[in-house]
Amino acid sequence: MTDTAIPQTAGALEAVAAPGAPAAAPGALDAAPGAPAAAPGDPGAAPGVPGGGAGAPPPRRSYAKLAADESREDYSLRYAPHSFRRWSPGMVAGTALGGIAYLADFAIGASIVFTYGFTSGFASIMAAATIIFLTGIPIARACAKYGLDMDLVTRGAGFGYFGSTLTSLIYASFTFIFFALEGSIMAQAMHQAIGLPVQAGYLITTLIVIPIVFRGMGALAKVQAWTQPIWIIGLVLPFVVLAFEAPDAWGAFGSFGGTEGAGSGFSWIGFGLGTGVALSLIAQIGEQADYLRFMPAKTEANKRRWNIAVLAAGPGWVIIGAAKQLGGALLAFVALEAVGKTHALEPIAPQIEALKPWLGSFALPAAALFVIVSQIKINVTNAYSGSLSWSNFFSRITHRHPGRVWYIFLNLVIALTLMEMNMFAALNKLLGFYSNVGIAWIAAVAADLVINKRIGLSPPYIEFKRAYLYAVNPAGFGSMVIASTVSILAFFGLFGTYAEAFSTFIAAGLSLTLCPLIAWATRGKYYLARPNPVNGPGVEVADITATHTCSVCETAYELPDIADCPVQSGPICSLCCSLDAECGDVCRKEPADGPVLMPMPVLRDGAGEGAAANASRV
Repeated sequence: MTDTAIPQTAGALEAVAAPGAPAAAPGALDAAPGAPAAAPGDPGAAPGVPGGGAGAPPPRRSYAKLAADESREDYSLRYAPHSFRRWSPGMVAGTALGGIAYLADFAIGASIVFTYGFTSGFASIMAAATIIFLTGIPIARACAKYGLDMDLVTRGAGFGYFGSTLTSLIYASFTFIFFALEGSIMAQAMHQAIGLPVQAGYLITTLIVIPIVFRGMGALAKVQAWTQPIWIIGLVLPFVVLAFEAPDAWGAFGSFGGTEGAGSGFSWIGFGLGTGVALSLIAQIGEQADYLRFMPAKTEANKRRWNIAVLAAGPGWVIIGAAKQLGGALLAFVALEAVGKTHALEPIAPQIEALKPWLGSFALPAAALFVIVSQIKINVTNAYSGSLSWSNFFSRITHRHPGRVWYIFLNLVIALTLMEMNMFAALNKLLGFYSNVGIAWIAAVAADLVINKRIGLSPPYIEFKRAYLYAVNPAGFGSMVIASTVSILAFFGLFGTYAEAFSTFIAAGLSLTLCPLIAWATRGKYYLARPNPVNGPGVEVADITATHTCSVCETAYELPDIADCPVQSGPICSLCCSLDAECGDVCRKEPADGPVLMPMPVLRDGAGEGAAANASRV
């Protein structure tokens, strides 16, 4: 192949291409997911040896069996290549929206309205939905455009390589908190339907998702598509029954003063506290992003469908979510007299009461079926997204990755523990606390994408690879830490009653303000440790679907997943770079010793005819 010179940094004298090169980093043998086989036409490719010639030695890093199977691994720690994004915009959007079937919205909406009254509760739900929608737009578009999950976008949107480790924990906690909440609702339904003890129900709700989540995006897409008709019928039918059987219910609901003496009038304290509870769902954009990264490339031919799909499946989820919160509160209000407050807050009981006039004795099994289907649809997403988040966290801390599927079990064990601790009883307090941290993170990322990148305070693209990032970027990471710390102190009453009620607004305001201010004060220094000569701005790339073969694992990856590595004296994929525990990050130190010689990238067969070849560069 013809070599192309690319600027090199210190460490070239240690390049492993030379005799006596250092061994692979500890943990390499159970390292992370494999990639597609060597690109067609790669001169070095040989049967059974991806990217290597006949008789070539085995690669320096081989992948654990589960980690190497991309039908299960779904590129959990790396860029999703165009060759893997085989679904239409509509299919990706439908799968993403299938994950918002959850009935926690019913419980959250009912809890807010019961506690703060209809007027304050309605305003809270609408305010939270507006904030979630607006912050979700830039994040959804970035994830879909660049083929990256929420963690990888966070790295390049102001947090740095290790700075986003903390947000991985925040996101993981979101997935297991809501898995536990949704699992509790499903266990309640099984208890009502067949008398199954709720503790046994908790275990069943945990185990039932494993076979689906184990198989990755392909299985998730099928489950969401097959269950969608049942879910839509179950969602709409109770409100149709109420429209005919209790047409005055909405009018009475509008003057409902709650069950805690809040009254039917508007209360600023109730509004602030209710908004905080509803804003706990702001991290849901991360779960939407886990699907949106598989969106096909945006082209002139599919531009309209692409934009609609990203808007609907990204921030658009909250429109349905807010409607479900209000609908759930209405059903709970109608059922309140018949079942009492405690059971009215459990979605299964109001569902049964609403269906009784038409279905009679069949109301119970019908409601139970709807609840179980709904909770399976969301909890496969919670378990899937949690496994991605834990994978990102542990790969950076331990430099090992046995495969995404192992972290499914970690996430589920934590969720099961929360269910057994009856977290449902402390719903408002738990979600109100969590929202302070979640909104500080999401607001900082949104501020970087909308403000910093547009006015030139940060690079115009998302860089996620360790080779080009500082460990911590104070712009996003610093603003999140400051904002969440101040808002949590406010949440616990340190600054008075009103600050306590509006702690989430404090978190959002500080993050949105501090992120650009810190970026300006540091002149954007901590976004890039060095330029990206492979696929960065200003680098002419004819086709981003062209591939390089990683010098470590000897498999072919598209250009956005490749870095130039002075230690390897050639290309390295983003994951092998992340898992290297011995390189000393020499590539991010002062340049020395001339350029890294990179082979010419290999074009995939027919790449010039595909949509991805004409897409915007990522």
